[in-house]
Amino acid sequence: MSENKTEVLVGGVVLAVAIGFLAYAGKTTGMTGTGGEYPLSASFRSADGVSIGTDVRVAGVKVGRVTDLRLDPETYRAQVVFTMREGISVPDDSAVAISSEGLLGGNYVEVLPGGSPFHYAPGDEIEFTQGSVGLVSLLMKFVSGEGGAAE
Repeated sequence: MSENKTEVLVGGVVLAVAIGFLAYAGKTTGMTGTGGEYPLSASFRSADGVSIGTDVRVAGVKVGRVTDLRLDPETYRAQVVFTMREGISVPDDSAVAISSEGLLGGNYVEVLPGGSPFHYAPGDEIEFTQGSVGLVSLLMKFVSGEGGAAE
């Protein structure tokens, strides 16, 4: 009988540790709903490397995440819906770009703030966008001399 009590106790401890780990992982990755976010959207010609859960950053600091990614059947552009942390107001002349962390790193959505005194409201669409640049196409431009370098 004491063997069963020990097994139940050890099982309970393992379960508690697993739940604690999941809560910690959800909090650090931003996957848990904190309630302190508002949605914005943007339309891109190319959204390569972006998926649901991709970071949204301002000046390199994570301020949100991508929550929806779909193709607009009328314009054939990628429609990206993302969240911004409450308290961070985005000026209405801001731009959004898909940036790369480096040659081998992943992509993230970067908000480039403007200087307007007016701000986007929750649910608004940011008009000024720059899609992702493929590494292969960038290398081909460099090799073929279309880089526009000064002579």
